[in-house]
Amino acid sequence: AVTAAALLAKAVINEGRYAQAIPSFGSERRGSPVLAFNRIDDEPILIRSEIYEPDVVVVLDPYLPFSINVAEGLKDGGTAIVNSKRPISEFVEYFKNAGKVAVVDATKIAVEELKVPITNTAILGAIIRATGLAKLESIEDVVKERFRGEIAERNLRAVRRAYQETNVVEVKR
Repeated sequence: AVTAAALLAKAVINEGRYAQAIPSFGSERRGSPVLAFNRIDDEPILIRSEIYEPDVVVVLDPYLPFSINVAEGLKDGGTAIVNSKRPISEFVEYFKNAGKVAVVDATKIAVEELKVPITNTAILGAIIRATGLAKLESIEDVVKERFRGEIAERNLRAVRRAYQETNVVEVKR
């Protein structure tokens, strides 16, 4: 989550807008959920805090929605993006106030492309597919800055595959 948030912020900044990436590790035990927040705007961002009413919620852990309420605070008409192999209909029901729901099996993509279940770059493809917050080319550029050689190529494939394989549904409420 932290790497995905940082890369998204960098891509947005490279496009000439303003962005923040804010990690939140809390004082919980190792293995508990890690949160990361992005603020993105066309104007300078003066506030620095967690976000309690997000426009977009991204869930990397496919089991998290079944243990805590990850939909809490999502603005009416917001976008929910979930890493899961489960049917999108389950998440349309779960995120009752979402205007858009997107699902991609980022874990499968990460394992196939990166050979490890680290979903940060794959989920970026889903985020930009579902939201348009950044251009695919901008994400590719920051991935190339962050990683080198074969690792960069694998991560680029993960981003591109997730971008193509993300199932996005506009929800009429």
